[in-house]
Amino acid sequence: MIKIYNRETKKYETEQVVGNTYLKWTYSSPVGMKLLELIVKKKLFSKLYGFFCDSKISKKKIPSFISDFGIDISLCEKKLEQFESFNDFFTRKHTRPIDSALGLLISPGDGKLVAYDNIDLNKLVQIKGYTYSFSNLIDDTSIASKFSEGTCLILRLSPTDCHRFYFIDNGICEETKKIKGDYYSVNPIALKAVTELFCKNKREWSVFHSDNFGDVLCIEVGATFVGSIIQTYSPRKRVKKGDEKGYFKFGGSTTLLFFEKGKVRIDEDIIVQTNKGYETSVVMGEKIGEKAIIE
Repeated sequence: MIKIYNRETKKYETEQVVGNTYLKWTYSSPVGMKLLELIVKKKLFSKLYGFFCDSKISKKKIPSFISDFGIDISLCEKKLEQFESFNDFFTRKHTRPIDSALGLLISPGDGKLVAYDNIDLNKLVQIKGYTYSFSNLIDDTSIASKFSEGTCLILRLSPTDCHRFYFIDNGICEETKKIKGDYYSVNPIALKAVTELFCKNKREWSVFHSDNFGDVLCIEVGATFVGSIIQTYSPRKRVKKGDEKGYFKFGGSTTLLFFEKGKVRIDEDIIVQTNKGYETSVVMGEKIGEKAIIE
């Protein structure tokens, strides 16, 4: 079971995992792990499933998916009958309010969040089996070094979450750089089984010059069944807080944000839950921190 902290109720909830039986078998059995390495983690496997999710026939999956996982579609910009395929539904746009105060940090999307302060780029950090080597996430050590001793946010998007991600502040974002990689699942079951998983999966990164939080390193990580990471913003053009940056096609995915030292202060409840080994459930536009005040 994966327990998630609910900020509103201040209680833990059990996450409904899409394909739970499949994930457990694949990432824990010898046969499953062999198939994982030979087939499942490969781009072609995810691409073929992506073709199906783009097809009109996949539309039949939508009602049962909504019912099985209790997805609230009242915030969708489209009506249920307007979706043309499962991927069309999966990449649905939501209308959510955002905390517009410029000194407040908002979540870049819906998902499950952990936060680390004073990060060491060369040290593995572990939370209930999750392991990351921050210095290996991008292929530019000069950029990565800027965020030493800073703050890292890891937002995991499960297949039931809205899969669009947004800018956390006004500013200008540089061009996105792509790194080829595998397509492991980013579910905690997989994170426990695959060392430095985020450093192995396909990912894209860019530097966002934020008005209020300094330079922010944005990394989007692909996963099993995620055929594409789609960047919808225009590089080097000014954006506003809450503007869309891009979206993932079908599958669980992850967005990571790195902040320079002394630029942000993350809300205490999120830090406390991270230290306890739990993710915190958040939605796009929700306050998760604030601009650090330099004394």
